[in-house]
Amino acid sequence: MRFTDLFASLPPHTLEPISPASPWKRLLKVLGYAGLRLVGNMFQKVRNPEQLGGKVWLYVVSQNNYDSLHFLREALPDAVMVAGQNKQIGRYNGQVNRLSLRRKLLYYGQLPGVYQSLRRTEGQRAWRFFDLIFNAVGYYEVYRRALRHYRPRAVVFANDHNDDARALLLACQAEGVPTAYVQHASVSTNFPPLGFDLSLLEGQDALDKYRQCGPIAGRVELVGMPKADAFLVRRNRAPAVRRVAVACNTLDDTAAITSALDYLLAQFPDLTFTLRPHPGDTRDFSFLDTRHPALQFSDARQQNVFEFLSEHDALIAADTSTHLEATLLNLASVYFRFGTHGLTKDYYGYVAHGLIERANSLPALGEWLRQVQLAKPADLYQRAAYYNATLGTPDEGYSQQRAARVLQEWLAEVRA
Repeated sequence: MRFTDLFASLPPHTLEPISPASPWKRLLKVLGYAGLRLVGNMFQKVRNPEQLGGKVWLYVVSQNNYDSLHFLREALPDAVMVAGQNKQIGRYNGQVNRLSLRRKLLYYGQLPGVYQSLRRTEGQRAWRFFDLIFNAVGYYEVYRRALRHYRPRAVVFANDHNDDARALLLACQAEGVPTAYVQHASVSTNFPPLGFDLSLLEGQDALDKYRQCGPIAGRVELVGMPKADAFLVRRNRAPAVRRVAVACNTLDDTAAITSALDYLLAQFPDLTFTLRPHPGDTRDFSFLDTRHPALQFSDARQQNVFEFLSEHDALIAADTSTHLEATLLNLASVYFRFGTHGLTKDYYGYVAHGLIERANSLPALGEWLRQVQLAKPADLYQRAAYYNATLGTPDEGYSQQRAARVLQEWLAEVRA
């Protein structure tokens, strides 16, 4: 994914913290990673509160991953939450076991060969994203070593495209460890092909997209959205909009976000607006507090997305799966781009499939909001059936039980 046109076209402010544009900054990043992470890991012994041997690993690479898999911690008696040694899991940092990366440094003799190979296949982009290549080296080898040491019954993933997650998946395949995947957010056709022994997808949308990504390995089951179960009974029944959520992520331009909020708070002084940056967005939006004292904020690192949405009647956002989550809770949701960047227009296809409305300008956004302010449709959630397989079925609200049941049956089969 790091060598696709889509990734290369991301806005500069989005790419900069991932891979700086300046070669010198990339070099400094590599040196910092080598000194703080690689050498630092060598002197930091991992001590886990739980035994990992023979267990089912729930492997997470983010706070959102943890939220998507933690229900299996209770459903599967021998399941443990696992992450890489220094992986940031937000507010759950202290609640996951860690896989040691102390030996990762030992495998950097491969780097010249890896770089030259990617230079031949990817051209100049191998140099542009050299720091990302550097970071990825060694994961596969240390994870194979960990698998041989602990021999887990299986590894369950919630991410199928990060470098460390891909490395663990390949390591599992090499070591004969069964793998399962629980979809944690909407997917796109830019994802790698499904390569797990069992994949639990939310609905037909995900399956249709993965079919475009390439051949699908293993068994696939559509189980709905487990992380939404507890909130579906709190579906929004308000007949009109009074509280508006505004969600943004690193793709969105700060100036465009500011202009939109300037317009909205001036045009709709009787509505309450709350800004929620993505948990991975490190920008400082405190200047908006001074600019708009009435504007409220949600800390995504502390507040679950469904808890946040359940406090609102409508959502304004661009390319984010929060639109689907909002629609499931019967919020009025509109796609509005904060800026004109790259190739991610309607990235998840929500507008194309009629899940949400679209506003192409601030006046159009204002007109949409005036309409739902007066009367919000009562059955918006039904639009999400293509994305959530349990919607409108006896299993609605019981996706966790459904997913756990399928996993338990699968684990019994692989054990036999």
